[in-house]
Amino acid sequence: MPPDLDTLANEDFCYLTTVGRVTGRPHEIEIWFAVENQTLYMLSGGRDRSDWVKNLRRHPQVEIRIGDERFEGRARSIESATEDELARSLLVEKYDRVPGTLTHWRDTALPVAVDLEI
Repeated sequence: MPPDLDTLANEDFCYLTTVGRVTGRPHEIEIWFAVENQTLYMLSGGRDRSDWVKNLRRHPQVEIRIGDERFEGRARSIESATEDELARSLLVEKYDRVPGTLTHWRDTALPVAVDLEI
């Protein structure tokens, strides 16, 4: 993990900017994330019904802001069972402060990856 990402990985949120699939305008959301190497992982509780997921499927090029740092990246669906489990585990490990409270979210959310262009 590059040094900047190593430090930023402990931030509570990242800000994901997608291009609106209908409007073509930028849309920013605050979202939980986890980092592994140069990939950010997020879970969509609304699965593929979430606007941000619909947007990145149409326009996979995204911008990520963590703290004062900005990164360009390419979003993608997670295809392998191994990476799917990694994404879920990383996020629950980071955010489940009362063990078991995020179990439903962990099991039902849609994992999404953003490969950063560093």
